[in-house]
Amino acid sequence: MTERQPAEQAQSSINNSSESVVEPGPRKGPLSFLSGSLTSLLLAWLSLGLSKGMVAYFAAHPPSFSNAIAQSIASALKTLFTGMCFLATFSFAFIGLGLFLVFLRSLFTRPDGDAA
Repeated sequence: MTERQPAEQAQSSINNSSESVVEPGPRKGPLSFLSGSLTSLLLAWLSLGLSKGMVAYFAAHPPSFSNAIAQSIASALKTLFTGMCFLATFSFAFIGLGLFLVFLRSLFTRPDGDAA
């Protein structure tokens, strides 16, 4: 085996990989956008219920520790958990709203992408 053969093989593999073009899949339709929007809005509604439940639980059961460090850690965790629940709520809600707007836009555009 000479030194030129591995270089030639590498060059041929580069040429073969550049010739294979990945074709895009079928375009998403309005039904896909609507189902994604409804799913996201359902998850937002469930996250809102969880958020309300966490706020009610933490309001009814305040942390009471004699140690100041333990009290501070409990308060930080309470804030972190509540914040994560509300972040999930609003993230799902805005994703659902955005997908619903894309659904409406897809109803008024032609398949070739031009506005109707």
